[in-house]
Amino acid sequence: MSGFQCLAQENIWFDKFKYDEAERHYHEAVNGIPNAPKMKSALQQGQGHPQPQKPRQRRTTSCSSSGDQSELVSRIKTLEVDNQNLHKVVADLRSMLSKLETRMSVLEKTPAAARATPAAKNIVVQQKKVEVKVETEDDDDDDIDLFGSDEEDEEAERIKAERVKEYSERKAKKPILIAKSSILLDVKPWDDETDMVKLEECVRSVQADGLLWGASKLVPVGYGIKKLQISCVVEDDKVGTDMLEEEITKFEDYVQSVDVAAFNKI
Repeated sequence: MSGFQCLAQENIWFDKFKYDEAERHYHEAVNGIPNAPKMKSALQQGQGHPQPQKPRQRRTTSCSSSGDQSELVSRIKTLEVDNQNLHKVVADLRSMLSKLETRMSVLEKTPAAARATPAAKNIVVQQKKVEVKVETEDDDDDDIDLFGSDEEDEEAERIKAERVKEYSERKAKKPILIAKSSILLDVKPWDDETDMVKLEECVRSVQADGLLWGASKLVPVGYGIKKLQISCVVEDDKVGTDMLEEEITKFEDYVQSVDVAAFNKI
C-alpha cells in the first residue's frame, strides 16, 4: 500500500487552521477589535464548526440592564415618598412653633396676678383659713381665767383625793402574783449503813415560810448506797436554794452533801 493511501485512511484534521482563524476573529469581534468581517468568511469556509451564541449574550445583557433600570426607578420613587413625608413633618413643626411663639407673647403681655395658677390660689386661701383659726384660738385663750377662785381649787383638790383613794383601794383588792419555783434535791448519805428513814425525817424537819415539801424516793447510786431524791415548792422571795442546802447539811450525822437536781419556775 502506498503512502498516499495510508494517509487517506487516517483521521487527520487538515482544515484545523481555518477553524482556529475563525475562532480568533470571533473573539476579536466580541471584544470590539476591528477585522470582525473576516470572521464571517472564515466561518463559512469551516464545516461542522458550531456558530457562536452572540445574540444570546446580547439578550442577557439587555435583560440585566432593564432589571437595573427598574430597580433604580423603584428607588427613586421611594426617595420621593420619603421626601414628601419629611416636608409634611417640617410643616407641622413650623406650625407648632408659631403657636408656641404666639402663646409666649400673650403670656408676656398679661400681668403676673392674672397668670396665677389654681394651685397657688388654693394655697393663699388655705393660709387665710389658718390665720383665722389662729385668731379664734387666741380669743379662746383670752376667755380663760388664770386666776380662778379658791372654791374651784378646793373642789379640784377634793376630786383628786377621791380618785387617789379609789385607786389605792382597787390596788389593795387586786391579788398579788407570787413567784414560785419547783426544786428537786438530791440528798446523799455517808454510806450504805445510814438510816434513810431518819435522814428523810431530818430533811422534812426543815420548815420555813413559803416552803412546802413534796414527794420523795430512794434512788440507787452504787455499792448498795441510795440517795434521797425529794421535791419541794418554794416562794422565790422567801426561800432560796442556798438556805435549803445550809439547813439540810446541818444534820452531819446523816447528810454528806445536797445537790439541786432540777429547778423550774411555776
